[in-house]
Amino acid sequence: MPRRGGRRGAARPARQRDGGGAGRLDAMEELRRRIDGIDRRLVRLLNDRAGCAIALGRIKRRRGLTIYQPAREEEVLGNIQRSNGGPLESAALRRLFERIIDESRRIERIATDRNGESEVVGGVSPAPAGPGDPLD
Repeated sequence: MPRRGGRRGAARPARQRDGGGAGRLDAMEELRRRIDGIDRRLVRLLNDRAGCAIALGRIKRRRGLTIYQPAREEEVLGNIQRSNGGPLESAALRRLFERIIDESRRIERIATDRNGESEVVGGVSPAPAGPGDPLD
């Protein structure tokens, strides 16, 4: 009978046999579980960010602004690089965030129709516009 709740085809986690405590997961499996949890949090945060991008697209459309705002994108990338404490190199973070920004622009374009309203895209609802209607 197949196990429930685990990954398909995944073997049981290896147990430490070096006297490090009976029944404890080995260090590799513990780190993989931590990474899985971090990945789930990243997905939630990226979807929150996408919702904000959709709302920004709506505001930009209402104000007659273009989706692509190169000065703002450089500002975001600079903020990311300045806040980096490692171990990722700043250039690596820049590449990651360039891709995130590209996807944000794409979802803004898809979600914003000609009337300046937005729709739900890919299960992500647009975030409501705030009182200050931020430009980015």
